Amino acid sequence: MSLIQRVSTIEQTDREPAYGSVKSIRRVISYDAFPPRDEPFEPVHVPIVPAVPAYKVSTSKRLAQVCFTVLACWLASGIVFGFAALKPVLVSVGVYRELCSSKELQAGVEVCYQQDLRLNFFFAIASTTCNVSALAVGTILDRYGPRLCALLGCASLTAGAILMASAFRLPDFDGFVMGNVFLALGGTFIFLPSFQIANAFPKYSGSIVATVTGAFDASAAVFLFYRIAFETSKGAFTPEKFFFAYLAVPALILVAQFTVMSHGNYKSIPELEQKQEKARDVTKDVHSSDDELDDREVRRMRGRRREHRESKLAELDKLIGDRRERARRDQQEAERHAVSGVWGALHGKSASEQMLTPWFILLTLLTVLQMLRMNYFIATIRAQYEYMTGSEHFARQINAFFDIMLPVGGVAATPAIGYLLDSVSTAALLCILVALTTAIGIVGSLPFVWAAYVNVVLFCLLRPLYYSAMSDYATKVFGFQTFGTVYGAIICLSGLVNLFQPAIDAATHDVFHDNPIPINAILTSLGFVFGLMLVMYVIVQGRRIRSLQAEQDETASLLVSIAEDESEYEYSTFR
Repeated sequence: MSLIQRVSTIEQTDREPAYGSVKSIRRVISYDAFPPRDEPFEPVHVPIVPAVPAYKVSTSKRLAQVCFTVLACWLASGIVFGFAALKPVLVSVGVYRELCSSKELQAGVEVCYQQDLRLNFFFAIASTTCNVSALAVGTILDRYGPRLCALLGCASLTAGAILMASAFRLPDFDGFVMGNVFLALGGTFIFLPSFQIANAFPKYSGSIVATVTGAFDASAAVFLFYRIAFETSKGAFTPEKFFFAYLAVPALILVAQFTVMSHGNYKSIPELEQKQEKARDVTKDVHSSDDELDDREVRRMRGRRREHRESKLAELDKLIGDRRERARRDQQEAERHAVSGVWGALHGKSASEQMLTPWFILLTLLTVLQMLRMNYFIATIRAQYEYMTGSEHFARQINAFFDIMLPVGGVAATPAIGYLLDSVSTAALLCILVALTTAIGIVGSLPFVWAAYVNVVLFCLLRPLYYSAMSDYATKVFGFQTFGTVYGAIICLSGLVNLFQPAIDAATHDVFHDNPIPINAILTSLGFVFGLMLVMYVIVQGRRIRSLQAEQDETASLLVSIAEDESEYEYSTFR
């Protein structure tokens, strides 16, 4: 699966030392893996199109933009992850059947060895593309804005659909792999900028982010719906027709970019809060040019300025809430930070320093392994259960059940994921993940019908939880300042290691004679070891962090108290 799919928030407060004390800096998420810098640790981005406050765009248009963004994500962002649903169609129409040996053809096997390897590589390369391309897409998004990303996404989706359709039409043209690569690339270009639409309604940004994420999960159902149509039409609705029809999706996105969607981004909450504070400043009603006017004209001009300022303040209060609402949100955020137990662990450090710590190394090892394991399961679920149960009919059934649960599980799990991220410490959440991954490894090795269904349900619930937890861990431990670089490195490494999936498929066939249990056992054992190491490290370091931060806060309070005492002393002396 793709690591880009889960982001719990698009802005947060980072903790940083400042002049012997501690300060909190509110930052907006950046996916730029190579941010330009003019000062240490401060990325500089000059957007091509200036961001606009959301209140300058009508509510109906902003609502239409949110709805369209969700629709675009559902139709395009992660369709390549519906591979398990598409694979039976590819097998049915004989894709890569020419790779089968004469002996296999005579035996009438449904999927031969080389054909299966090539089809799984077809999926593995698309998954790798999703993750590795996120580095480039994130940089383009931060530097050039969402419209360029959308246009490049439309071009990629169009190229992918044409290549796929042409590969089915022309027997001697193998455009399947490159077609799937372009579909994956287009999905990343469409999905990554989608989180920015949360600023259209800042009060509800969390709900919008969750909805966009759910749309990504649901996009895996596109190939499911096609497979159902293919089977219902008894093969009349061919893949060639489907992919040519799919060209309507990038066309729709392209039209919407110039009719419904805005050219640039909306201002983020930190930017709006700055405007809000300026709008509260009554001194803005006074201007140096007032000296040139008579008293009556001065009163009239200052009255107009006051009305304009108060009108803007009312719009901003309606958009992001007044001081009381902001204070309540800040309190809730502070409580979430306290619950996590690790917030601010490496905030303020450079990306290179962060990536040399066990915080990064252990997380990367675990994530690389789990991604490889998940993609192996998605690509081979049918073959695994056909071997373990000895029933091709049941393997088809469990594959069909998985095709439904994969998108449904991601959407259904979203509320529970939000609750866990806000209410459970990072160490406890990691414990839950290690327990679930281990349970899936055990249940997934049992050759029973009930175990297969339990395994699929647990897998489809774990997948969105795992990636949400990892991005949440990254923001809390590393901070938003280096998020693009640090999390981007994890994404890239995971994608590149995923290219070893065909080797695992080959080992399953050649070394273990199609028995998936040894591979599952090895991956489960390694996952348990890496996961346990990470959990223990987080628990130990969490205690140290809480103690250190308590000392820093106490020192900061003492310095403030001393400064106040000195100020009072100077004031009394002056008097």
